[in-house]
Amino acid sequence: MNVLSLIGMSAALCTTIAFVPQVWQVWRSRSAKDISLGMYLIFVTGVSLWLVYGFMLGDWPLILANSVTLLLAGAVLLMKLYFEHKAKK
Repeated sequence: MNVLSLIGMSAALCTTIAFVPQVWQVWRSRSAKDISLGMYLIFVTGVSLWLVYGFMLGDWPLILANSVTLLLAGAVLLMKLYFEHKAKK
């Protein structure tokens, strides 16, 4: 593995696993009131576009990293929507 690939994979790993503590916190507290809905909507859209781009290029590291990031960020977004809807009832 060359240095460029190692840097790219390290960056993908860091930006992907950065969402794990957020997912855990929201799940554990059953609250996402302090999380920006707008930010997560835009972020999930951006990651979705990166995923499409990865598929168009056939770039499996890009596809894998963005798939996992989309799953984690999407989970936070869905929990935010669910917990806010539940709190309004």
